[in-house]
Amino acid sequence: MARTREFDEEKVLEAAMQLFWEKGYEATSLSDLTARMGIQRPSIYSTFGDKKELFEAALRRYTTSRAAEIRSRLQSQPSVKQAFATFFEEVIAAEYTKDLSNGCFCINTMVELAPHDERFEILTREHQLYLAVIFQETIERGIQSGELVEDTDAKSVAQALIVALIGLTVLMKSQPQKSFVDNAIATTLALLK
Repeated sequence: MARTREFDEEKVLEAAMQLFWEKGYEATSLSDLTARMGIQRPSIYSTFGDKKELFEAALRRYTTSRAAEIRSRLQSQPSVKQAFATFFEEVIAAEYTKDLSNGCFCINTMVELAPHDERFEILTREHQLYLAVIFQETIERGIQSGELVEDTDAKSVAQALIVALIGLTVLMKSQPQKSFVDNAIATTLALLK
């Protein structure tokens, strides 16, 4: 008879995700993981595989929950323009109010691992494309409602907004002047005519 797990798999995966998010893949040791997750190495290996497989599971958990959160935030407001303005304002505010901002786990992975690991290049690109679809659907809603002009290229504008979001998230690591960021995002949001 197989032994039942003595831990909550979702809880320990969440703990691993938070640690990888804080420290990155390379800087996180197995000792760090066992301490944070509260389980031993054999349990990590039998449940998640090696460190890279655990990292992938943590990244997938993050991207799934982050995409659902973004979709919900954009759909929660009747005005598409206001939804995007609020979304970007909240991203900026979160980065300025945290003592030590971790940024976006997916974008951190894009910078740290994607250039030299095809698996993470693909995973991070998939997340970008999925978010672009969410943005495009939101923009199409604005076109259908008449809030945005009919000839808006929803796909291109969505992709531009994704590039702005990724650039913003990376830029925020250097804590730029708020006026610099606000001006750049205001200009970007002007794409929503």
